[in-house]
Amino acid sequence: MNIQQLEYLVAVDRFKNFTKAAEYCNVTQATLSAMVKKLEEELDCVLFDRKSNPILTTDIGQTIIDECKIVLAHCRQIKEKAKKHTGGAIEGKIKLGVIPTIAASLLPKIIKPLLAMYPKLHLEILETPTQSIIKHLKEGTIDAGIIATPGTDETIEETILYYEALMVYGEVDKSMKYIMPEEIKNSKVWLLEEGHCLREQFIQLCALKRKDSKPHNLTFDANSFETLLGMVDEFGGLTLIPELYYQSLPKEKQDKVSFFHAPIPVREVSMVYYRPFAKERIIAALADFITGNIAKTLLSKRYSNAELVIARV
Repeated sequence: MNIQQLEYLVAVDRFKNFTKAAEYCNVTQATLSAMVKKLEEELDCVLFDRKSNPILTTDIGQTIIDECKIVLAHCRQIKEKAKKHTGGAIEGKIKLGVIPTIAASLLPKIIKPLLAMYPKLHLEILETPTQSIIKHLKEGTIDAGIIATPGTDETIEETILYYEALMVYGEVDKSMKYIMPEEIKNSKVWLLEEGHCLREQFIQLCALKRKDSKPHNLTFDANSFETLLGMVDEFGGLTLIPELYYQSLPKEKQDKVSFFHAPIPVREVSMVYYRPFAKERIIAALADFITGNIAKTLLSKRYSNAELVIARV
């Protein structure tokens, strides 16, 4: 038994196909199949049901593969600790999941300078909702995620990156420089579709009633801020946007944004990871880079902690 064989097992379990697993591991299918078969013989058990399509992992196979993932994670940690001790460069591959309401405004600001700083780092990004990120982290198919926190899963580690102010876009009384959350609850409100954490934050923050504010003959689920702002411009009403997205808006749309009165509601944005599979050194470097380049540009830096309130997910 060797580390390479364990990697082959995990790949076959992931792709449910020997050809795809071999391509992922950069070996021939014959080599991968022979190595898996040899390990099955050594363990004296069948790990995969090859008659099914896609291939199924047997019950004992799943138990063994779960242990393989832990072993492989420990191997990565050994390499990371060695690099940290010797001062090695930040390099290698890391797969990062980012929720859509953060990705659209954060990624354009950080990707180019990040890759320039770490030219040996290969970054793979998946834009997907929070629950999908948590699932992928626990399966070991992504290395880290960027989501709105605090979360409720105690097995997921969180490193806070920054706090961004939440703002209101749309029709409000312009004689008020600042608005209070409770002043919104009777307004016509446009929300992101179910599953977006910002939707729940808006509902809880402003004590909104879960009612449909759209025209009676319109079925509508928004999946982006661009769509929400377009609907507000056309039909009136309000919606909630985060500060980084506000920064990307043209002047004419920024003029339609109103700010909350202190305590300022903010969205806590964190790097999250699952410790058994964590590439902690690379994750820490990414977190420090994002905080150093983003936090200083945000309104939250102007206020004390007592003047901020975290909108709960």
